[in-house]
Amino acid sequence: MTNQIETIHLDAVLKNHGQDMSSKTIAITGTTSGTGFIAARELAKLGAEVILLNRDSSRAEKSLEDLKKLVPGGRFVQISCDLQNFESVRNAVAQVLEKYNQLDILINNAGVMALEDYATTDGYDVQMQTNVLSHFLISKGLFQLLKKSSDGRIVNHTSMARLGGPLEPKYFGPNGGNLGGDNSAEGMMSGPRWERYHQSKLSNFIFTYALKQKLESAGVENVITLVAHPGFAATNLQVTTAESGGLELSPEMMSQAQSAEDGATGILRAAIDPESKSGEFYGPEGWKGYPDIRTPEADLVTQQNIDIFWEGCEAAVGSFEI
Repeated sequence: MTNQIETIHLDAVLKNHGQDMSSKTIAITGTTSGTGFIAARELAKLGAEVILLNRDSSRAEKSLEDLKKLVPGGRFVQISCDLQNFESVRNAVAQVLEKYNQLDILINNAGVMALEDYATTDGYDVQMQTNVLSHFLISKGLFQLLKKSSDGRIVNHTSMARLGGPLEPKYFGPNGGNLGGDNSAEGMMSGPRWERYHQSKLSNFIFTYALKQKLESAGVENVITLVAHPGFAATNLQVTTAESGGLELSPEMMSQAQSAEDGATGILRAAIDPESKSGEFYGPEGWKGYPDIRTPEADLVTQQNIDIFWEGCEAAVGSFEI
C-alpha cells in the first residue's frame, strides 16, 4: 500500500532539520510497520542506537531483520514490550534501565484505532491502555534516564482524531468492555469505538502539554516534550481497524492518503530538529503535507483536560516523579 503513493517530504525534512545522531540512544514503541518502522530506519541511518519496543511476534522478528538489511551496520536492540499488559511494560522498562545509563529520546508512537469495546488483562479499554496508559508508564519509568541527557525528548504521536469533545475520566478507569459497545454505523469515523479513539489521541496530545507544565514547574530544562500528527498516512493502522469492523476502506479513500514515509516526518522532525522547543507541535495542515510547526488548539489544551489526563494516568499506573 505504501509504495503506491509517492513520498514527497521525507528527504526535505531530513535535509532541513537533520543532525548527526550517532551519540543518541532512542527508544520507539511500535516499529513493526508504518511510521514507527520508518522512524527507526531513518534514525538508525543518522547513526542513533534504536531500541525497538514491540510485543513478541513473527512481525517483530521480521521487521528487525528488514531494518538490519536496510541499514547495514545499524544499531538496533529489540526489547519485548506488550502495551496491552502493564507487567510486560514494566519488564521492558526494567530491561532498558539495566542496559542503559542514559536515554536521549523516547518516541511514544504505537497505537491502535477504533477497536472493539473490550478490556485488556488489566481491565482497561484496549485503545486507552495501548495508546495512552502504557506510554505514560514507559515515560515515567524511563524519565530518570532521559534526565541524564543534555537534550532529552519525549515525543508523542497524536492524530486528527484529537479534535472533538473534552476528556472524560471514565475512559481512564478499568472500564474496558463497558464504554459504549462496538457500533460504528452512525457515520464515517463516528460512534462509540471512534469516541474511544478520540479520547486516546486527545490524551496523546494533552500528555505533551501536561508534561511541559510539570517540567517547567520543576525547573527541568534539559528534557523537552513534543507532539506530532501524521495526517492521513497509508499504514497498517487502517487495515487493522477495517478487519475489526471499524472502517470501510475504499480506493477513493486511500487515494487521499500520503505515504507512510511522509506520515513519519512529524515524529522524525520532533526527534532530530536541533531547534525544537518544548511544546512544539509538528504535522501537516490537514490530511497531508509538510510537518510544519502548528499552533495547538486552545480549546483542547485546557487545565481541565490536563488535570483529567494526569490524574487518570497516575491512578492507573502510579505517580510520575519529575
